[in-house]
Amino acid sequence: MTDFILVRHGETVWHAENRYAGRTDVPLTPHGREQAAALADWAVHAGLTAVWSSPLSRARLTAAPAAEACGLTARVDERLYELDFGQGDGLTRDDMRQRFPQELAAFLDDPVENHLPGGEDPRKAAGRAAECLADIAREQPHGRVLLVAHSTLVRVLLCHLLGIPLADYRRVFPHLLNGALTEIRIENGQTALLRLNTPAMTRTPAFR
Repeated sequence: MTDFILVRHGETVWHAENRYAGRTDVPLTPHGREQAAALADWAVHAGLTAVWSSPLSRARLTAAPAAEACGLTARVDERLYELDFGQGDGLTRDDMRQRFPQELAAFLDDPVENHLPGGEDPRKAAGRAAECLADIAREQPHGRVLLVAHSTLVRVLLCHLLGIPLADYRRVFPHLLNGALTEIRIENGQTALLRLNTPAMTRTPAFR
């Protein structure tokens, strides 16, 4: 079995305005760096065997202190990129409502069949992320892996692995906290959810 601790990167400069941050490389705020430090404090006692992250700097800078604290080298995989939000990238919900109101309404009704204009199909994103985890699990068959990525990617990945209709990702997982822990276990091709959205704290118990 392989345990994965899925973490949304620390807070970014677009957080306050709730802008959709897809492939744009948005920097962390000072608070986001504090969240990365808190994750590192947790990681020291977490028994991690590997650390992986998205290539975007907000994920890499969140993962790096945890990897260093554990004496590990954080590895990067392009399959962990956030979804591409197309014309919605960098916009707020109100911005979208002004620029493409019909497409936004369709997206809010079904974000899979009607993903944002010019954006990535969530089914494709979930598939690439699941493929990445499967490769890591083969490499770490008894591992405990920290994986730092992005809100929408983690939510569609959870739905994909847990057998939840992908179109429900916004309803079932409405919000992932920056720097919080969501832990899953993959064993014999089956996925179990062990914890969800738990703040990183020193000596958070491992599920074995």
